[in-house]
Amino acid sequence: MARVDISDQTMAVSLDGDALHIWPVSTARPGKFTPVGTFHPQSLRRMHYSSLYNNAPMPWSIFFYGNFAIHGTTAVELLGCPASAGCIRLAPENAEVLYGLVLQAGFADTWIIVQE
Repeated sequence: MARVDISDQTMAVSLDGDALHIWPVSTARPGKFTPVGTFHPQSLRRMHYSSLYNNAPMPWSIFFYGNFAIHGTTAVELLGCPASAGCIRLAPENAEVLYGLVLQAGFADTWIIVQE
């Protein structure tokens, strides 16, 4: 499970009830939004390039709601602050770990919870 807290700009990751990681994230900057709710992954892309934002690289993408994904970012200096167009950004090495956990658990057993 990945629980994203928009107010704290953090993600807590657990597997089978065991806490594994707490990572800083970037969610939507002012004027944009990150969907709130409970989701399952819809698709995975090891490397995706955004068709909406000038082919911005989105490594280790976990799409969970339409065009919204959890993915790695090169703007690691902004992690911990709202900075994205709506996606949930992670440090690339953390996004890779999460991607691997999703592959291990499977879509149906992976929960993405996004709360304000």
